[in-house]
Amino acid sequence: MSITAILSKWQNENVKNPITIGLSRENRAIHGFEIGSGDINISLLAGSHADEPIGPVFLRRLVNYLQSNPDCQWLEKYCFYIVPDVNPDGALVNAKWFRGHSHPIDLISYLSQRKRELPGDDIEFGYPIDIKDSKARPENQAVFKFWNNKVFHLHISFHGMGFSAGPWFLLEKSWDQKGKLDGFKKKCLDKVVNMGYVPHDVERHGEKGFWRLGKGFCTRPDSKEMKNFFLNQENPVMAEKFRLSSMESIRSISGDVLTLVSEMPLFILPGVGKDLGPPDPLYSLWKTRIAQWELELSLDIGTDKIRQQAQTWGLKTMPIEDQIYFQALMLEESLKAIY
Repeated sequence: MSITAILSKWQNENVKNPITIGLSRENRAIHGFEIGSGDINISLLAGSHADEPIGPVFLRRLVNYLQSNPDCQWLEKYCFYIVPDVNPDGALVNAKWFRGHSHPIDLISYLSQRKRELPGDDIEFGYPIDIKDSKARPENQAVFKFWNNKVFHLHISFHGMGFSAGPWFLLEKSWDQKGKLDGFKKKCLDKVVNMGYVPHDVERHGEKGFWRLGKGFCTRPDSKEMKNFFLNQENPVMAEKFRLSSMESIRSISGDVLTLVSEMPLFILPGVGKDLGPPDPLYSLWKTRIAQWELELSLDIGTDKIRQQAQTWGLKTMPIEDQIYFQALMLEESLKAIY
């Protein structure tokens, strides 16, 4: 059985002997784990966006699995630096609608109770320029110090989406251009299709750093392109809110390291991706529908109507176990790709 298959069924999230790598803004401990004796350093991070809880679930399971299986072949080959949840404050706020993997995610609770940091407080785009940069959020400084100027070979930031057509994989552009990710892309796409999903597929022509790399694949976002997007909109104040992403920050330390971002949806939008656009007309329609739902819920109306519309229009929840399966697959296939 592959490690992906094992991890997709592994439900124990209890971890032992965490390292407190720093404190959050509200003085909650940020935990990190250094596991393995290999000389190939792997960085795994989740929780950067507080309303994306499945990455932290997966990484806690991974830590438990590695701690419970000291003979795992990965531990001889790699040294994992894992931060399961870089944002404990945000996780606590979003616990109102996400109560753990054993509880189905409810559309109404999600739409009415989710909280997410705005640009400037966004942890993914908040990393220090260097170790002396004290203006970054304490969570970002903690991760940067945890990396301790080591040379890494792989970094994955596990994210999620509220709504999309299906799994979406964001890749390091330079590695894709050199053909280093061809096997990774084929395996991930095959698994997505074989499991009955439609990969999320959008064409944004480089907006905010997103370049389509094939069905279900795109380049990861880039802080320079984020800044340029808002500068082109004559909004320099917003542009200045973007610091380095975790991907850019770790590459400033390690050079041409493979960086990836997982994007697994909580809710599946049927039909999205048939017309790439931009904009995809059906995706735009769904965004309008969701915005209307949020407005109605803010006015404390429409709950029954929203549930009925979601069912009529074919909105479905993506099972948490399937989201975790694709995160595990992404990790396993990326470890193969770094050679």
